[in-house]
Amino acid sequence: MLKAIILTISFVTALSTSILSSAAIQQVTLKVAGMTCSSCPVTVKKALSKVKGVQQVTTNFKLKQAIVSFEGTQTTLQKLTDATANVGYPSTIINNIPLKKTP
Repeated sequence: MLKAIILTISFVTALSTSILSSAAIQQVTLKVAGMTCSSCPVTVKKALSKVKGVQQVTTNFKLKQAIVSFEGTQTTLQKLTDATANVGYPSTIINNIPLKKTP
């Protein structure tokens, strides 16, 4: 009986850890209106890439946007917008999409 309880607890713990880590990957699109020249997206990308938990950053000068994939357990949306603001490019959140973690 005790062995069955321990196995059940182990299974539930493993399953919940898997679910939490899968839900932790997020993608946010930031509107960065202050990007006015071709070097601006490079500066924004570098700033966002330095934030702990950020996995990928794509900037689009024409759309004035940055798309950031990040580990939600390691950073926050506030830290991302702070990163752009700290280099002179305040940003706002357009959308935030939870993604599934790939194996």
